[in-house]
Amino acid sequence: MDPALAALAAKALDLVPDGTRVGLGSGHAAEAFIRALAEKVRQGFRVRGVPTSEETSRLARSLGLVLDTLDADEPLAVTIDGADEVERGTLNLIKGRGGALARERIVAAAARQQVILVTPEKLVDRLGEHGVLPVEVLPFAEPFCRRRLAAMGLRPVLRCHEGAPFVTDNGNWIIDCGVGPLGILAAKLESEVLAIPGVVDTGLFLGTASLVLVGQNGDVEEMKSG
Repeated sequence: MDPALAALAAKALDLVPDGTRVGLGSGHAAEAFIRALAEKVRQGFRVRGVPTSEETSRLARSLGLVLDTLDADEPLAVTIDGADEVERGTLNLIKGRGGALARERIVAAAARQQVILVTPEKLVDRLGEHGVLPVEVLPFAEPFCRRRLAAMGLRPVLRCHEGAPFVTDNGNWIIDCGVGPLGILAAKLESEVLAIPGVVDTGLFLGTASLVLVGQNGDVEEMKSG
């Protein structure tokens, strides 16, 4: 395993109390955490995981983790996830390059805290610097949503996989929007995009992360908002 991801996974394990439920995120960093968590469970640690994607669910089950749903009233102790961009200072995020943004938001909201694991290339001074904002839409509404997004200057492109529209775990499609650095305009953009009929969710995760762990060369830096 990559030393940075291994260090992130080990640090994240310390944030999961024994006997609790934990949100299991998506992506390479989250996968490293899930594998480390499974090893700890094999040593007697007790935990139930709520996955943010079908891919995460398959991985967790293959490693012997016990999975749970959001049916119980008990909140998740923590959700451990990754991100495509993390804005320094605010810890605002862009997520969704893997396509699990809607479920990731729900599981994060169901947890007492969301902890994000990243490597340094994911850090930006202003959200949007990497140029892509995923937007999940209903397939029926895709042409309409794409026109509205284009009218907003967002350069929308339907995400495809093997020649067909990429389908999320929710049965929806993803439109990847071209953006520039957003800064304080991120909240306004989020509101405007969510107001388009047919939009399910956006990749803007503003104010959801309580802690970001940045792994590099086997070391981990903690970043907190403010």
